[in-house]
Amino acid sequence: MKYLTKSRFKLASECPTKLFYTGKKEYVNKSLDNPFLEALADGGFQVGELAKYYYPNGQNIHTLEYEEALNLTNQLLEQKNVTIFEAAVKFKDLFIRVDILVKRGSHIKIIEVKSKSIDEQMGDSFLTKNGAGILAEWRPYLYDVCFQRHVVRSAFPKSNVTSFLLLANKESKSPSDGINQKFQIIENKNHRKGVEVSSSLNHDDLSVKLLCEVPVDYYCDLLITSTYGENIFGFEKQINTYSESYSNDIKTKPVLKKECRDCEFKATQEEINNGLISGYQECWKDILGWQESEFEKPNVLNIWDHRKKDELIAKGKIKFSDFNEEDINPKMLRGDNELERVERQWLQIEKVQNNDLSIFLNKEGLQKEIDSWTYPLNFIDFETSTVAIPFNKGRKPYEGIAFQYSHHIVHENGLIEHKGEYLNSKEGVFPNYDFLRNLKNDLENNNGTIFRYHNHENTYLNIIYKQLQADKSHIDDRDELCLFIKSITKSTGGSSEHWVGERNMVDLWVLIKKYYYNPATNGSNSLKNVLPATINSSDFLKEKYSKPIYGTSEMPSINFKNHQWLEFNNGLASNPYDKLKVSDFFKDADICEGRLSNDDKGIKDGGAAMMAYAKMQFEDITLNEREELQQNLLRYCELDTLAMVMIYEAWKNWLK
Repeated sequence: MKYLTKSRFKLASECPTKLFYTGKKEYVNKSLDNPFLEALADGGFQVGELAKYYYPNGQNIHTLEYEEALNLTNQLLEQKNVTIFEAAVKFKDLFIRVDILVKRGSHIKIIEVKSKSIDEQMGDSFLTKNGAGILAEWRPYLYDVCFQRHVVRSAFPKSNVTSFLLLANKESKSPSDGINQKFQIIENKNHRKGVEVSSSLNHDDLSVKLLCEVPVDYYCDLLITSTYGENIFGFEKQINTYSESYSNDIKTKPVLKKECRDCEFKATQEEINNGLISGYQECWKDILGWQESEFEKPNVLNIWDHRKKDELIAKGKIKFSDFNEEDINPKMLRGDNELERVERQWLQIEKVQNNDLSIFLNKEGLQKEIDSWTYPLNFIDFETSTVAIPFNKGRKPYEGIAFQYSHHIVHENGLIEHKGEYLNSKEGVFPNYDFLRNLKNDLENNNGTIFRYHNHENTYLNIIYKQLQADKSHIDDRDELCLFIKSITKSTGGSSEHWVGERNMVDLWVLIKKYYYNPATNGSNSLKNVLPATINSSDFLKEKYSKPIYGTSEMPSINFKNHQWLEFNNGLASNPYDKLKVSDFFKDADICEGRLSNDDKGIKDGGAAMMAYAKMQFEDITLNEREELQQNLLRYCELDTLAMVMIYEAWKNWLK
């Protein structure tokens, strides 16, 4: 029987047409590995297992077979009082596995465990400011619970069914060190990942609950009402529609919307050539009648940072050829010639319309910026992590961890060297203060300008500043470390203190937005898209880095020796990041790293590094595997700062 499960319900809630594509091997599905990877990166597996220890004497339904799981669950439910993990419940062709089901007489609690965090002391964390609706970030989680509640109430109409989310409590502090290491990721004989709990897990580890149980019936009712109005059967009708479509393999008519950009059923040309089908293309062909060639060109979904794409789609503005200047309404260029957001958007569209592949470079504005810099120039990049179960005593869920950095220097005479790096790979060690001390030693060796890419580095240094301020343990150099942070950063929003350091880092991402646009990026400002576009527009970079000079006395490197970064195919230079593939970090899943990243939000495609760090913390790996991961992390982070240097080099050459 084709059941509508909670994962399929979630999929249909995003886009009903996806129900037709899911589970069919002929359709590309990029999401198959994502839940596992995301759970590994943030500790979701560990949260699910830890939750069971807060509900003693629970019975676990291990089997994955539908009917067997249902029979085992129903047998347990014959008891007056019982707690069941992964309880199987069916109503007609609806099937769910409840993370935690607690039965006490005629009362049933369903508890959905999520690794997402909440401040238990903050009332109405789910509501919008006016209290009339549910915040967008919580809607998928609550819809999930709504669906489960509907199935359980329908299956057990005589029971009083209430629903809860079990979430990481932002204000809880880990009662002991190394709790997360007691939940090791393992792989069984069927190659399924699971969690093995150490026998050393003890009462002290569980003495402070890191997870909190939040009642959500009120919010579920509000969500249903706000979505379906006073028609209380609207939600049930929607479920039945999804169920009928899935059971009978009916394809729901697709609707074009901005979320199509991240459709997991979008296939690459290579995948299509290998016989796989793109559900994304199929939808657009059905609605627009497009041919294959029309997908090769950018469309409305590719416009950089446009906040009203759905409005443009509703007006029939799909292809770039459909647009005119009034659709974007760019302002007149200002006297300093810096690109505003809408100006940049129109520049992107206009260059495609005119088949103009030339770069835009505001030489005057960029030169003015460069003239204000002090040599030697310092380029830094951080790799960071946040996990639900803290590594250390006294730390909170999702407290920021900075585990790695890379540091390149460009001297005034043009010499480039990879000057410094740091990586913590030890299990259970809180690295932030040691990370900061090493960074301080590296950057205080000169008074040169410091560069970052986006807000990430500034944000994390602010996080470490707050950790130092709040830490009640004795730290000899606390004041010196805090002063160093304030000297190279600016305070973030919500900070009780306000400052701009005398050596505040320059954001290379901001300079790109203001002064530089390369059509080959297709509107993206991700470092991993800007770099290859810049290389292929710069004869200087192509000539220099096609030689094995990196890791020589001419360009010293810590992790590379006599390395050649570029090769050529049909006149195009290769992308340096292609030499450091995701599979080098994470051999369990061959996926696109960008699926766990966000193009312009400061993560800078750090998904692979975050997963590698999680693997070293959470999995029982061999010494050789650990050393290999360490070396790959060091090489990868070094490339991030070299990429920034390459962009600077191209600019300097173009400004001559």
